Amino acid sequence: MSEHENIQPSQRLLTLDTATSSLAVAVMEGGRVLAERTIHAERNHSAYLVTAIGDCLKAAGLAKQDLDGIAVGVGPGSYTGIRIAVTTAKTLAWSLRLPVYGVSSLAALALGGWASASGQDAAALGELAARRSAPAGSARPAEEGRRAAAGGHWIAPLIDARRGQAYSALFAAPAPGGLPERLEPDAIRLMDGWADELKRQLEQLPAEERPARLWFVGETEKHEAAIAPLIAAFGELVQLVPYELEGAWVGIAGTARTALPADDVHALEPNYTQLAEAEAKRLRNA
Repeated sequence: MSEHENIQPSQRLLTLDTATSSLAVAVMEGGRVLAERTIHAERNHSAYLVTAIGDCLKAAGLAKQDLDGIAVGVGPGSYTGIRIAVTTAKTLAWSLRLPVYGVSSLAALALGGWASASGQDAAALGELAARRSAPAGSARPAEEGRRAAAGGHWIAPLIDARRGQAYSALFAAPAPGGLPERLEPDAIRLMDGWADELKRQLEQLPAEERPARLWFVGETEKHEAAIAPLIAAFGELVQLVPYELEGAWVGIAGTARTALPADDVHALEPNYTQLAEAEAKRLRNA
């Protein structure tokens, strides 16, 4: 059991994510964004992260000692990138004796991509995140979630994993308003097969139970060919939205995550979902 399991949800929260090409940092208070930094860092997150955290705290008018907790994107995504954020968050949490909360980077990406594309209000969703009883990206039984999403939105976040693969998941959000709930787990998927599976799921639903939109958000450009059959079958129901993760939405996802118990600072690990390429090569050659 985490030593912080019985604490109340954090009021002042530092949130950070380096699982994608974006370095996203935010300081939150009760679901409100006090400050955020979003940097297109590609593979150089370590050069900017500490400075971005300091800049955010300064802009928010806070010192590290004023924080009540830290939320961090644990992936899946860039193998090296995830480790940078998780290691930094654990070090800060341990040194400051703060609770730490692991957040699905795909859940944050889904929230940010969908909210930005559909014109959702960040302040309203932040307020909802601060008072909800379950975190953004939380799960309910998949069939129940699909029925609840009738007329709402499905969101499939994508982080490119090369060789026709992507880190992805599936979430459902009501329309209008509301935070996404998980329908399918985070995983690395062959995009041809993933698009076929989503096509099958849509075809099996009665027309009145289908979502109004299926949003592919994130690193969509390399996977347009795989998604093309879905667009051919369902037209404007399927939307592709290139999107880079932003600090504010990491902050809102992190705020919602604090509704559940904190993670053990020593046990928190990145969610790689697969072996790093170097490790896979080493095992093949063993």
